[in-house]
Amino acid sequence: MSEAGKIILGALVGVVAIGTVLFRHVEGWSWLDSYFFTVVTLSTVGYGNLVPVTPVGKIATTVLIFAGLGIFAAAIQHFSNFTIANRLRRRRAERDARKDRDPD
Repeated sequence: MSEAGKIILGALVGVVAIGTVLFRHVEGWSWLDSYFFTVVTLSTVGYGNLVPVTPVGKIATTVLIFAGLGIFAAAIQHFSNFTIANRLRRRRAERDARKDRDPD
């Protein structure tokens, strides 16, 4: 994994961990509910079955959205580019292998 990939992954894990701990303590939700709400919010799915009711929870949610959504989008973009680049390398290697077997 590239250095940028490690940084993005670390930032994503950090944002999810911070959100999970924050909602656990501010809203009093279980660890699972806090984690679920954080991931659902960052992924923009927003089921609506969990909603912050405290003022701190509402403000924290908006901060999480603004900070975390950018990190989440960067992670998706980086890992998509990584996957596409690997696929292209494999196809080139397969093409080159065929050329070596069947010289014209």
